[in-house]
Amino acid sequence: MARREIQFLPECFYHIYNRGNNQEIIFTEDENYIYFLKQLHDYFDSGEISLLAYCLMPNHFHLLISPRKETDFPNIMQSFSISYAKAFNKWQRRSGHVFQGNYQARSIEREGYLSHLYRYFHLNPLKASLVSLAEDWKYSDYKEWISENESDSPKMRFRRELFGTAEDYRKFMTDFVDELRVQKEIEKLIFG
Repeated sequence: MARREIQFLPECFYHIYNRGNNQEIIFTEDENYIYFLKQLHDYFDSGEISLLAYCLMPNHFHLLISPRKETDFPNIMQSFSISYAKAFNKWQRRSGHVFQGNYQARSIEREGYLSHLYRYFHLNPLKASLVSLAEDWKYSDYKEWISENESDSPKMRFRRELFGTAEDYRKFMTDFVDELRVQKEIEKLIFG
C-alpha cells in the first residue's frame, strides 16, 4: 500500500474506510467478521490509537479513529489489512487482492459532521435492509453506544462528551430514523 498524503495527528479524528475489490464481499460468514473485529481491537486499541466507532458491512467497512499520540498509522493500517486479507484468502481458498486499493481516510474537522458520521455508521445496516433495527446488527458498535456502560474507555468518554447518556444517543438515532420513515411515507403518497 502506498503512503497516504494525509497526516495523522494526535487527538484528531479520522474516518477510515475501504471496500472489497470490485465491490466484492469481504465478509462471507460470522468467522470473517469475528476475526476482523479481533484484529481491529488488537491493532487499534493498543494504546496508540482510539477506535471510537466501527461498522462492518458485507462488502465494506467504516472506522472512526483518533490517534492518542504520534504514530505511524499507515504502517499499522497496512499490517492490519494484510493480516485480514491473508486470513480471508485462506478461508476462501483464493489469492489476490481482497480490498479495492488503499484504504480511504478523511480528516474530521467539524463536530457537527462527526455526530452525523456516527449516525451514518450505525444506520448503515438499517439503510441496506440487513436488519430492521440498528441494534440487531452484530458487526457495529452501536449496542455499545446505547448500553448503560459508564466505563472510562475513550469511546464511552467521547459518547458522554458528544451526546450525553446512552439514552440521549439512542434518541439522536431514533429521531432521525423516524424522520426518514415519515419522509418515505410522504414520498409514497405524492409519487405513488
